[in-house]
Amino acid sequence: MTFTVDIHHHLIPDFYRRATEHDGQSVGGVLPAAWSQASALSFMDDAGIDVAIASISAPGVHLGDDAAARALALRCNDFLAEMVRSRPDRFGGFAILPLPDVDGALEELARALDQLGLDGVVLLTNALGHYLGDRLYRPLFDELQRRAALVFIHPTLSPDPGAHGLGIPDSLLDFPVDTSRTVAQMHYSGTFARTPDVKYVLSHAGGTVPYLAKRFAIIDEMGVVPDEENRGTAADTFRRLYFDTALSWSDPTLHTLREFVGLDHVLYGSDYPYLRRDIAVRGRAELEASRELSDTERTAVFHGAAIGLLPRLATHPQVTDGSGHDARAVPQGRGGH
Repeated sequence: MTFTVDIHHHLIPDFYRRATEHDGQSVGGVLPAAWSQASALSFMDDAGIDVAIASISAPGVHLGDDAAARALALRCNDFLAEMVRSRPDRFGGFAILPLPDVDGALEELARALDQLGLDGVVLLTNALGHYLGDRLYRPLFDELQRRAALVFIHPTLSPDPGAHGLGIPDSLLDFPVDTSRTVAQMHYSGTFARTPDVKYVLSHAGGTVPYLAKRFAIIDEMGVVPDEENRGTAADTFRRLYFDTALSWSDPTLHTLREFVGLDHVLYGSDYPYLRRDIAVRGRAELEASRELSDTERTAVFHGAAIGLLPRLATHPQVTDGSGHDARAVPQGRGGH
């Protein structure tokens, strides 16, 4: 089995669940199973995942109060860092920031990367209605550029109340659309252009962005949004972004991503535990067996692109021993013990 890095893997500590779930309801309309580090490792072993880069999912940590958001971000990131320290062979982590509190986000960014040693940050597509291309966030993106940081962009609820009254889970349509909203705003506001050294990973294959690529090209050709000479075209932007396979591993989607950016910019993502365990395990196996992927592309998706973004993974024992899937049979202290 191919050495596998899961770039889209969530942790749900009990204290985070208590703070963000109300009346048994979870943001997005999908209530995940109970989570623990041991259950995550058990899933990873069943699915054939060697390393998971874990992150907090929607709704994030800011529920309306800056001080509470800072405290919850600190607690989540400390928990994540301890999880990584306990099993550096199995976990990495993206820090959550208390946006839209930019001062708090800058403080926590420095602490998470410099003191805790986390791998990057997760940014939700909007925070209390402020999308990532908002001028409010310019100091944060200036610092991310200075650090050449790795940024994982994950969807959350749209601030549009009309989007939530359709009688369907928000995660079905609104999550991928919210990703597209923030990508479009970040491009046309020049945020991507001003941060050429930041490495961006878009969850769920970029929402609807690959499907809408031609519409972006037409908008550029027509000059609908001014200042193109400073930001470049949408096609220029898309070629430098990365996309994960969470809920997006079908052959037609892989074919689209190949034509869109190339599969060397696609990374495996499970979306566990928000995606039901048996489906996530099956999805990993289906991706491994996909006839859409060449051997080179399969390697890129499962770990090649991830190692390029996270060079520390190149020293992982199951990479350096050169044995590929055979290394899985060598005792490595796997599991939840």
